[in-house]
Amino acid sequence: MSGQKPDSIIRLPIAPLSAPIGLRAQACDAIRAAIMRMDIYGQPEEIRLDERQLCQDLGVSRTPIREALSVLEQEGFIRSIPRRGIQVVRKSKREIVEMITVWAAIESMAARLAATRATPAEIAALRGVLAAFDDDPSGQISEYSDANMAFHKAIIRLGGIELMSGMTDTLFIHMRAVRAVTMTQDNRARRSVADHRDIIAALEARDPDRAERLVREHTMGLAAHVERYGDFLDAKPEEPRQAEPPGPGNAAERRRQYA
Repeated sequence: MSGQKPDSIIRLPIAPLSAPIGLRAQACDAIRAAIMRMDIYGQPEEIRLDERQLCQDLGVSRTPIREALSVLEQEGFIRSIPRRGIQVVRKSKREIVEMITVWAAIESMAARLAATRATPAEIAALRGVLAAFDDDPSGQISEYSDANMAFHKAIIRLGGIELMSGMTDTLFIHMRAVRAVTMTQDNRARRSVADHRDIIAALEARDPDRAERLVREHTMGLAAHVERYGDFLDAKPEEPRQAEPPGPGNAAERRRQYA
């Protein structure tokens, strides 16, 4: 289509595999980890992977790469499209809101359980996640985005139910990417720090009702934000982005930040 930008083929930041056995599992782990670190919503174009490049980067033949890609497609990380190759899965605005809602349900229940199960040392470690940031981490958005997701994954882990962690692994890639994009918008970073500290206080007070409610409200606040400002998730490369909040979270700033 005239004027339409081509899809992006990227080179993943991965190293050659070292062991001669279990190459499919190693390749799967390496590619999955690289995709989970990717900013998949920082650009409007679809992101494509190149099978030959993956073989070269990982230092293995095509067979374990193809087997790994098949597993990752079943897990929902990528999709294979005839005549277009392998694309990293991007979700629509509606799908993202649904994923956030599911995450909120799981994490809020995990917080309820953590309020009675987590040790004082484990709860103190949550404060350690935030220790490097002041009340407004807007000047450290990249670092805070990583800490933010570490905080939320820790809450789920402290719930003590392994199945909860497993169920959120696939959601994590999209939650991380969407949180990274929206963190610069509408003072979300500053409010996020305050919310996290309130959640920790509820856990320290061993108050399961309050911990559950605060986590649910915090995460559903992201869902409401995406509902209001998330039209960019459905925008095509040739379409202008709409309904963006003013300030440093607009499209131009995101492109500079995630370039």
